[in-house]
Amino acid sequence: MELFAYLIPYGLEWLNLIVRWLHVITGIAWIGASFYFVWLDNSIRPPAPGSELAKKGVSGELWAVHGGGFYNPQKYLVAPAELPKELHWFKWEAYSTWLSGIALLTIAYYFNAQAMMIDKSVADISSLQAIGIGVGTLVVGWTVYDLLCRSPLGKHDLWFGIVVFALIVAAAYGLTHVLSGRAAYIHVGALIGTIMVGNVLMLIIPGQRKMVEAMSAGRMPDPVHGQKAKQRSVHNNYFTLPVLFIMISNHYAMTYRHDHAWLVLAFIMAAGVFIRHFFNLRHKGRVEWRYPAIGVALLAAVAVAIAPARPVAVAPAADPAAEFARVKAIIAHRCASCHAERPTQAGFAAAPLGVMLENDAEIHQNAEKIYKQTVQLKAMPLANLTQMTDAERAQIAAWYEAGAK
Repeated sequence: MELFAYLIPYGLEWLNLIVRWLHVITGIAWIGASFYFVWLDNSIRPPAPGSELAKKGVSGELWAVHGGGFYNPQKYLVAPAELPKELHWFKWEAYSTWLSGIALLTIAYYFNAQAMMIDKSVADISSLQAIGIGVGTLVVGWTVYDLLCRSPLGKHDLWFGIVVFALIVAAAYGLTHVLSGRAAYIHVGALIGTIMVGNVLMLIIPGQRKMVEAMSAGRMPDPVHGQKAKQRSVHNNYFTLPVLFIMISNHYAMTYRHDHAWLVLAFIMAAGVFIRHFFNLRHKGRVEWRYPAIGVALLAAVAVAIAPARPVAVAPAADPAAEFARVKAIIAHRCASCHAERPTQAGFAAAPLGVMLENDAEIHQNAEKIYKQTVQLKAMPLANLTQMTDAERAQIAAWYEAGAK
């Protein structure tokens, strides 16, 4: 029975690894395709009036060289005169990314909601409530976004973008007040990812199918389907940099553990949007350096705003050995349940990041990490599961700042 109990978290760790790897691979494929087609759409040039391409209905083309070969992609204003025998669809990159992301969310967060989603200093809720909030955010978020797209506001790109950005920030604000910062961030990312795949599944692909069906029936496709698909595709393009940041944010507790984590996320997402806009304009031949400058300025402002306070100098301890003994006891009581060769904390098969804190040598070796995570960032213990007190954090700070003797 004990062996079985040990193997479950170990198996989940391997499942986490494989699904995370798959998620990264499919994400690269999807976002890479998104970047390429937006670049292609912005880079094609219209053919000369009266040319053979213009007579064929081609609205733009370009020549490119890659991998030792020359390519000549062409875009039709509506559709070619005849439906080609082979037609490539770009959809499974999106579907696979979302499916693997939801699987990863379930494995890493929902299977261990008590540790990964709940911070009792934020809200004392149950695991089921936390999971319900997470799933509900995805469903409500997509519904609201889709309705806005179909409303008159959807015809005004700038104002639509501002409203959607504000709603995503509002979601971040709400989530950071009911879930742990880490879980709040990842659910904002899942919300954006759900909107992106919803665009592909519910509008882009159905619209393309209608165009193909019209051609198969000998009718001219309605161009409105292509216009709507392009609009949603452009939305997805602007979502990419914010969602990529959120995918890696779990490694940076200085962001999601901040008292105003939602505002930190808002500034970083805005920086991503401005930087992405610069590249979209650049593909069209417009180089507007003000946009990346704004993005960098926003990131710099965040970096300054969330910088940890400078340590206060403390007098050397009268008895360093006794002080270390107190710190060692705190770590044994609050940290070692996870940071051990065989963790006793449910849901952990191995010490996070391989950091073990079971003896004097390991504690001294990781003194800087202990100080940074427990004092500066207050990111550990995870969701403060072991209830480390402020007095204990101050004890660790005094030990470290006196030289970690």
